Amino acid sequence: MDRIEILYTDANVIVIYKPEGILSVPFAGFRGRTAQGTVEQILRKKGMYSQKYRPLPVHRLDRETSGVMMFATNERSQKLIMDNWHQMVKSRCYVALAENPKDYSKYGILPDSGIIDDPITYNAYNVGYVADKSRDANGKNKKQVTARTHFKITERGSQYSVFELELDTGRKNQIRAHLASKGYPIAGDDNYRARSNPFNRMCLHAKSLVYIDPWSKEERNFKWPEPKEWHDIL
Repeated sequence: MDRIEILYTDANVIVIYKPEGILSVPFAGFRGRTAQGTVEQILRKKGMYSQKYRPLPVHRLDRETSGVMMFATNERSQKLIMDNWHQMVKSRCYVALAENPKDYSKYGILPDSGIIDDPITYNAYNVGYVADKSRDANGKNKKQVTARTHFKITERGSQYSVFELELDTGRKNQIRAHLASKGYPIAGDDNYRARSNPFNRMCLHAKSLVYIDPWSKEERNFKWPEPKEWHDIL
């Protein structure tokens, strides 16, 4: 499915499903399709759009990542959400179909669950990676950011494993870099040297978003399931 779906709206937020292959928000000079622009078009068609009610970014999903994401509807709400994001958001669950290590003697086998907390460095192309400590003896000169990913392997196959992941930090490329550093690149992820592309996409999906509404104080929970074929391939 390549259609954006609006899952929820109120006076302060809009929650959507974003398909893979679409930027969350435009970068400078970009004039192609984005999730933000599409939501704006939908609001205009419904007669809901105004300068006081329009989609404003509070977080992002990578272009290749599908799933649930949120926009604020006005600048005041945007500031409140961004200033209180970590207190407001209780859970963001991702699902990934990842390749198993090519060389278990190098990487070993990940346990069924755990935490990856290696810091991430960004290269000249702003692609995040976990620095190789053996080669990065002078790593103090490289800018590193803390990153912490909780993982659970829910299914294991001969070629692939299915992961559920939650983030304590929301770094760019965090899940992709962390899994690849352990020998489990996400299927279809060329940037992290995946060897296969079974579904003509990167197999990472933001499955759910749970947050406490800062205005009503109610818990809100939105889900969009990952593709069934990610499990069938096992």
